Amino acid sequence: MSDMQTDARKPYVRPMEGWWRKNPFFVRYMARELTALVVAAYAFVLLAGLWCLASGESAYNAWLGVLRHPVSVALHAMALVAAVYHTWSWFEIMPKTMPPIVVGGKRVAARVITATGVVAAIVVTLVLFLAVWSIKP
Repeated sequence: MSDMQTDARKPYVRPMEGWWRKNPFFVRYMARELTALVVAAYAFVLLAGLWCLASGESAYNAWLGVLRHPVSVALHAMALVAAVYHTWSWFEIMPKTMPPIVVGGKRVAARVITATGVVAAIVVTLVLFLAVWSIKP
């Protein structure tokens, strides 16, 4: 058998390393997926706090002490940035994933849908922040 026949029988193996880094769309997609993991991890931090609260005052105070550590504060700041990006990216893709909205015979522009979602998220966040801030210990 010649070398050409042997080479012709080899299966094509598509290289998968770094495929997503070659296209900005996929880079943003992967960043959005990574931020989803950060949001999920933060949910576990909150569940740990709930667990400590149910375990008693000393456990809850220890959890609060961990949250006050500079490393924890830095991680919370990074989680906040990830959550904001995650929120923004979801509102950015929302017009592409929902049925067209038609008002007055004209289709609502994608940027209007995205801006409306972002403004709604900001308003809800501020209302929740003010509600929590107003609670007196």
